[in-house]
Amino acid sequence: MDYYFSHSLVKAFLTAWRDACKARGRASFVIPKGTYLLNPIVFTGPCRALITFELKGTLLAPINNPSSDTTWINFRYLDRLTVNGGGTLDGHGASAWGRKSGNPLLMGMGFAFVNNTNVNNINSINSQNAHISMFQCENITLSRLTISAPSHSPNTDGIKMAKSKGINIKNVHIATGDDCIAMITGTKNVNISNVYCGPGHGISIGSFGSNTDEFDIQDISVKSCTFNGTSHGLRIKTWPSALNHPLKASNIVYEDITIIDVDHPINIDQEYCPDNKCGNKVSSGVKISNVSYRNVRGTCKGDVAINFKCSASNPCQNISLENIDLERRGHHHRKKPLKNLCSNVHGASHGKQQPAACF
Repeated sequence: MDYYFSHSLVKAFLTAWRDACKARGRASFVIPKGTYLLNPIVFTGPCRALITFELKGTLLAPINNPSSDTTWINFRYLDRLTVNGGGTLDGHGASAWGRKSGNPLLMGMGFAFVNNTNVNNINSINSQNAHISMFQCENITLSRLTISAPSHSPNTDGIKMAKSKGINIKNVHIATGDDCIAMITGTKNVNISNVYCGPGHGISIGSFGSNTDEFDIQDISVKSCTFNGTSHGLRIKTWPSALNHPLKASNIVYEDITIIDVDHPINIDQEYCPDNKCGNKVSSGVKISNVSYRNVRGTCKGDVAINFKCSASNPCQNISLENIDLERRGHHHRKKPLKNLCSNVHGASHGKQQPAACF
């Protein structure tokens, strides 16, 4: 295999980008087949042209980040961008995971202040950190993506977003060592459908609620998704922290979900504290309300199918369970039945409830 290691590759890419950016009408930025070792780079706008970033080859991240950048391939201040091509982003993560010194581990492909954009037919493997990130983006569609890292890889979220709205994620296969999809502060109006997650930590809202400068998360739809061998499935997590202003997670719908051998299929955790260093825990200041779970079925590896651990000071409100059918994997259900756990939650259940609803 031929590798292209030119030290001037970043310079050449940026020169081509500037030419495409100032063109009239439509322009294509094409990376042909081949393998290219590329240092961190920022493709910035605004641009006059409508640009298609067409990755046909493989981009290989540096093992040792030569800069203080936190994102490897970064798109900023762009409108009506298209990213496609069938190529591969190889984050070289196995050589970087666990490194305790040096410059930051790189997130794979990042979008900041990018609007009205389509990202499709791209492969991302072994990212050092999160594979794809979005910050203050609007109206982005991600489809036909394959995202892959081993289950032991740390912090390799598949798709992560903050302060973004109008995000559509569909027909995506994610296998990773952290959340398949993570929606954190200020995420609104997200539609997720036909996502296959496994391995990984499920599709998560949060964590959030630890700082005073965070924003609501609302209007989230997760439909027709499959979780296979993940630690979690449908997850909402907030920190046990008092807040100076109201903060909420609301209007969330999970529908037509397939669960295959998942440890914790349905989980609201308002005492989220992964390092157990939260000191004297207080009730979470996040108000969770209007959350619906419809047609969730499959098999569970753990003892608890549904665990709603809500805030004592801000109980979960209007939580709805409709047609939930979860059983223990294989023949283990004969030994110990599954159970549901609820605390500080108010809601209603309809249709089949296996195991029996706890409110």
